[in-house]
Amino acid sequence: MAKSNRAICLCPLEGVIDIISKKWALLIVNEIGNHGRIRYNDLMKEIQAISPKTLADTLKELVKYNLVKREAFNEIPPRVDYTLTKDGEELRKSIIPILQWALSKKGTVIAHCSCSI
Repeated sequence: MAKSNRAICLCPLEGVIDIISKKWALLIVNEIGNHGRIRYNDLMKEIQAISPKTLADTLKELVKYNLVKREAFNEIPPRVDYTLTKDGEELRKSIIPILQWALSKKGTVIAHCSCSI
C-alpha cells in the first residue's frame, strides 16, 4: 500500500509533546506571547484557574524545553520576568490557528472567553 503524501512523521514530537500536551502549557505560552514580558503574579491573574504550584511547575518545564526564558533581577523585592524564546514564539504562532478554531466554536468549546485572536 502506497503512503499518502499527506503523512506527517511524528518522531520530532517525542519529548516536546510531553510538555505541550499538559493542560496549561499552551495557555501559558500564549499568555506570555500576548504580553511579551510578564511576571509570575501577573500570569496568575491572567490564568485565574491555575494553582500557584501548577504555574510554577509548568513554567520550569517550559524553561527546561527552551520555550520560555526566565530572567531574574537582583532587586529588592526580587523580580522575575518571563518571555518567549524564539522556539516559544514559533510554537505560539503555530497554535494560533487552533485558538482561532476554538474561538469559532464559542458556545460549544469555550463558553466564557471574551478575547479575540
